[in-house]
Amino acid sequence: MKKIIIVIFAIALSFSSCEKDDICDANTPTTPRLVIGFYDFLNPSVLKNVTNLKVIGEGMTSGVLFNGSETTNLNSISLPLKTVGTTTTFRLTLNSGNSNPALVDQDIIKFDYSTQELFVSRACGYKTVFTLDPINPYTHTDPIAVNQKWIKFISVEKNNIDSENETHIKIFF
Repeated sequence: MKKIIIVIFAIALSFSSCEKDDICDANTPTTPRLVIGFYDFLNPSVLKNVTNLKVIGEGMTSGVLFNGSETTNLNSISLPLKTVGTTTTFRLTLNSGNSNPALVDQDIIKFDYSTQELFVSRACGYKTVFTLDPINPYTHTDPIAVNQKWIKFISVEKNNIDSENETHIKIFF
């Protein structure tokens, strides 16, 4: 009888030292990406698909992947901003890979912002939220010719980037 009580006590003691696993749920919001929608310049309310868009971040040699590919034909994209620093620059190339170089067009957009770290949970840690600079949220240049930009106009829809549920930037072309 003594041995049974000692065994039960030892088992109970071993379970009392266990604690709940901290696993970050996949549905927990993390650091949001910048959501960009593409619109028709002549009909601003209509979403427009880009043709073979390739996006390369500053200092990178390969492009951002969209559905496993470096080019996309979507009407919106989500781009990661740098959590260290206050600017992120992307080179957006329209008609990337086209055999006719005259149809390939690049624009460079630099986003200026401030960051704030928010505690999510012990399991997930921190996430960073961004606030686009209210005075100068972006700089738009064409590396070849200033008057031949494929992006005609950029509209900031939401300065605070705290989720990926809405469009933050509209690009008209």
